[in-house]
Amino acid sequence: MNENNDIIKLPHRILEELSKVIIGKDEVKRILILALIAGGHVLIEGLPGTAKTKLASSISRITGCEFKRIQFTPDMMPADITGFFLYSPSSEPRFITGPIFTNMVLADELNRTTPRTQSALLEAMQESQVTIERRTYDLPRPFMVIATQIESGAEGTYPLTDVQVDRFMLRARTQYASAAEEKLIVSKIDYLDEPDIVAVADAVNILKLQKRVKDVYVAEGIIEYIVSIVDKLRQDPDVLSAPSSRAAIALFKCARALALLEQRDFVIPDDVKQLVGPAIEHRIKIKPEAEMDGISSKDIIGRVMEQIPVPRIEA
Repeated sequence: MNENNDIIKLPHRILEELSKVIIGKDEVKRILILALIAGGHVLIEGLPGTAKTKLASSISRITGCEFKRIQFTPDMMPADITGFFLYSPSSEPRFITGPIFTNMVLADELNRTTPRTQSALLEAMQESQVTIERRTYDLPRPFMVIATQIESGAEGTYPLTDVQVDRFMLRARTQYASAAEEKLIVSKIDYLDEPDIVAVADAVNILKLQKRVKDVYVAEGIIEYIVSIVDKLRQDPDVLSAPSSRAAIALFKCARALALLEQRDFVIPDDVKQLVGPAIEHRIKIKPEAEMDGISSKDIIGRVMEQIPVPRIEA
């Protein structure tokens, strides 16, 4: 019983510890924790210097997970990520593991590299495994990709494909700190440079947490609400490429994770409402004529949400 209570309180403890290191960025911190609980991956978009790398490395230390960072560049090859076989005339071929073999991997500036290299992450993100020369290798568990992306259209960038983007359970955006936050950052910089981070969990605890979240109750009306949102978006006249079933699955899993973060054992409609943007916005492509009229994916989601009745969940 005590162990179960500790697991339920763990997401809040992770958030508290992360807030000691990262000033502001409350939404991004929550998104990272929700994806971790739900067993998904996160795409973080933002300008340089908005704490993207700090967020990823800090959450790995707090959760006691092994962490590796990959700085993506245009000349990078898939083998630089997954690993390769080393052949020698005097011995058997030996597999050299790549940096993807870890619990948490920061794919920094993912859209700086070519689509061929980006695709090296696809199998890892979907199946938690990599296949090299027809041999399949399982990745450590838990496994999470935290990818950062600089603004689309910047010099030397390659847009992520729809298939790649769809593998990210949630997307977060980071902005520059407010004046008040920046003042606090500057005044505490000596501590922030060498923070006293306490690991409140380990890989085993995170796996237990990912198992525990499956016990969170989701009413039939909530499931119908999620499916209705995705279906309505597919019918929207301004949508060129609509969300796949992964969008509905992401909403379902992350709503359970949010309930657990709030120390509830059931999902409420507000959980879904809070997550529609992070779970779906990056999966929508808008028709060119709609974009010319200034319509964004956020606008489309907003009007769709107004059209769908919110379910009433009985106690």
